[in-house]
Amino acid sequence: QVQLVESGGGLVRPGGSLTLSCAASLSSGVIFGIGDMRWYRQTPGKQRDFVASITAGGVSDYAASVKGRFAISSDNDKKTFYLQMNNLKTEDTAVYICNTDRVVSSRGPLYDFWGQGTQVTVSS
Repeated sequence: QVQLVESGGGLVRPGGSLTLSCAASLSSGVIFGIGDMRWYRQTPGKQRDFVASITAGGVSDYAASVKGRFAISSDNDKKTFYLQMNNLKTEDTAVYICNTDRVVSSRGPLYDFWGQGTQVTVSS
């Protein structure tokens, strides 16, 4: 199965920056490419909210609340995508979860995978 593993979360002061990573791996196979890549965030008792996305072709999109502060990018060679978060606010505190709709692999196309999430806490 495809695994997505997030890293880079932590505690940061308001106005600070963090970069999250989401690395894809496949047991018993090789990943050739990743489809659309997305970041979501979730706080206790609330629904999972869209944060940012980037297509395999490099077209990005952002939630209004993070536009201009967050940047999503990908590195196909490393099978990893990133979320650079700048000028963080207390309301950005959440578990950040990565997702891809499709992985092209030696086992054929595989669909819809989610990471476990990484906690981001913005507090003074």
